[in-house]
Amino acid sequence: MTAEFKIADRLISRSRTPFVIAEMSGNHNQSLERALAIVDAVAKTGAHALKMQTYTPDTMTLDLDEREFHISDPDSLWAGTSLYKLYGEAYTPWEWHKPIFDRARELGIIPFSTPFDDTAVDFLESLDAQCYKIASFENTDLPLIRRVASTGKPLIISTGMATVAELDETVRAAREAGCTDLILLKCTSTYPATAGNTNILTIPHLRELFGCEVGLSDHTMGVGVSVASVALGATVIEKHFTLSRADGGVDSTFSMEPAEMAQLVVETERAWQALGQVSYGATEKEKNSLLFRRSIYIAQDMQADEVFTPENLRCIRPGLGLPPKYFDLLLGRRVNRDVKKGTPMSWNLIG
Repeated sequence: MTAEFKIADRLISRSRTPFVIAEMSGNHNQSLERALAIVDAVAKTGAHALKMQTYTPDTMTLDLDEREFHISDPDSLWAGTSLYKLYGEAYTPWEWHKPIFDRARELGIIPFSTPFDDTAVDFLESLDAQCYKIASFENTDLPLIRRVASTGKPLIISTGMATVAELDETVRAAREAGCTDLILLKCTSTYPATAGNTNILTIPHLRELFGCEVGLSDHTMGVGVSVASVALGATVIEKHFTLSRADGGVDSTFSMEPAEMAQLVVETERAWQALGQVSYGATEKEKNSLLFRRSIYIAQDMQADEVFTPENLRCIRPGLGLPPKYFDLLLGRRVNRDVKKGTPMSWNLIG
């Protein structure tokens, strides 16, 4: 078992409903008004947190549009542009962070971000960020992880592409630098991801290997994979969020719309409620249903000393007679008194 801890005032634990994070990323489409509308919409869905990304194009890459700096993969959502231009389109201006954080806090959701370098960490500390996220593509950046861990805040790390050996280095670096509250998110770093390439059986294995809370950073469409992950012990679910996929944006293709996010919150909570505990026999709620089990009843009027046969003795509902397992034992025995059709069979009727 891992120790329970809180992000802001929200307990992260298998004893609580899953912590649902809506990732805004670049879906604000370079409009602060739209960014604030996204915050409003997230709050209405019942999600618990809004996540941003804190970087500039210059903290991410070089301003080149050639070789490996040009996105040439025809299957990429961002084919044909450069890394620098993509990050310039997607980044959230730093002066927007405070109004976004303030709006989220006013609406009762937890704002936080993914920093991509030390300057971003320093900036987010000035905003009193309650936790931090390390993206999959940075999960081997041990200097960054040590810097974030040194804040002492809860740390969420996506595990996309990382080997067990790499994750071991990552977790050790975080803990040695001061992180005591750690969450690892199973992640498939394709956009969108397919259910068949998600491998959520890794979730309980992560918990066992690293002794920390676990969850899912989900890039698949719909809610099915996220709901299934809760059954495997996920306590945190992260999904990208947009007001409308039709509006476009760097991540819109694999982002959830408000109604879908609201469904995610409801269905992951239902999945958590359904886990319960190992249980056999009638629950307290089922006890009234025991009446409608099959049992042995007198099926015809009978006179004293008559023999029980398959015609005058039957296994039917309701369940007030002897259990059906005694049916063969009763055949050929005699009734000791006159009985009416519809009498539940009992031992004191046997001669």
